[in-house]
Amino acid sequence: MKFFNTYKKQILRLVIIFLVLLILFTAGRKKRATPIDNALSFVVAPAQDISTTISSWVLNKVSALKDDTDLAAENSELKAKIEILEAENKRLSMYEEENKRLSALLDVSQKYPDYETTGVDIIAKDPGNWYLTFTINKGTRQGLKPDMALTDAGGLVGRITECGYLYSKVESILDSRSSVSAMSLRTGDLGVVKGDYTLMNDGLCKMEYIDSESEIMKGDEIVTSYLSGIYPSGITVGYVKEVVTDENGLTKYAVIEPAVDFKHISTLLVITDGFSDAKSGEENEN
Repeated sequence: MKFFNTYKKQILRLVIIFLVLLILFTAGRKKRATPIDNALSFVVAPAQDISTTISSWVLNKVSALKDDTDLAAENSELKAKIEILEAENKRLSMYEEENKRLSALLDVSQKYPDYETTGVDIIAKDPGNWYLTFTINKGTRQGLKPDMALTDAGGLVGRITECGYLYSKVESILDSRSSVSAMSLRTGDLGVVKGDYTLMNDGLCKMEYIDSESEIMKGDEIVTSYLSGIYPSGITVGYVKEVVTDENGLTKYAVIEPAVDFKHISTLLVITDGFSDAKSGEENEN
């Protein structure tokens, strides 16, 4: 016993070396496990099982992490592509809307073939929801002058009140200073369409000085009359929303809903020439 205790480490080393050599020597030759193999399996098998489990867990985690990284990269790439497509779609929608506006303005210019026109864009407006007064991007350099009329696809917008070299200021028919000689297209009844403080906040205006015997009624189309010294005749101003008899009983007035959407205007037509010639022709005929 004393001998074993003294040489314990050396004896264990020899036993281990012997077992290893025995395993190597018998590997591939034996068909049945030896008692030594069975004894070692109690130690080796659990260790192998734990090692295999740990290896599988690590591999699964690494694979999952790689998959998450790949998915994150793919997701970022898809988001970037979606943003590009959305931006492109917005640009195409803007081009489509602009094309519709320009096509509508072309129809308007063809509606008045006797008049020369030029397209303009609004570059500034006074505060508020409605375009009462605003600024356009052309002026005297492009041949614009005060009192030239502006239209859009809906109808009459207003007139130029001031011209700079590269800009002009416009007064719309909603503005309280505006005054347009007009008539009912159905009945021929005359009146004057004016901006009104009590109506402009609702995007409406008023047609005054209508004869009490007139047959003007709700829904009638109101157009510029041949009596106007500024606006060409026959341009749609709006539609009668309501007819009211004045307190004196001698005249009526009509609340007019403009044909133009004064909350959403951008590209307009200015009638630059031809009106004075057409007006002179009418006067000569009369």
